Amino acid sequence: MNAQKSGKSVIQVPNQKLLLSFLNVLWDEGYILGYKKSTKNTTKYSVFLKYKNNRPVINKVGFISKPSNRKYFSLAQLWKIDLSVGTAIVSTSKGVLSLNTCKKYGVGGEIFAIIK
Repeated sequence: MNAQKSGKSVIQVPNQKLLLSFLNVLWDEGYILGYKKSTKNTTKYSVFLKYKNNRPVINKVGFISKPSNRKYFSLAQLWKIDLSVGTAIVSTSKGVLSLNTCKKYGVGGEIFAIIK
């Protein structure tokens, strides 16, 4: 979000399994243009940020679950969440998924963040 506000087109992120799962969800939902392994540093990934009409696509990131206060939601509770503007990233037993994918697969889990 900060890189988009400053107008950067590419950022570097570390190579971690959880972060790659987040990047997959962001790419599937259309928040980034893509990502690939960096040619200069193999322990990092290059993430290509997306803009629409010269404005950042990611405007706000709200973190729900924190290490000190974990928030778990059942499938019934996930159906009550209405995110017509944004996307929730949920950690489930099937991996890191978006809220719509969780509803489709019928699984609940821990909501990490809501992206608008």
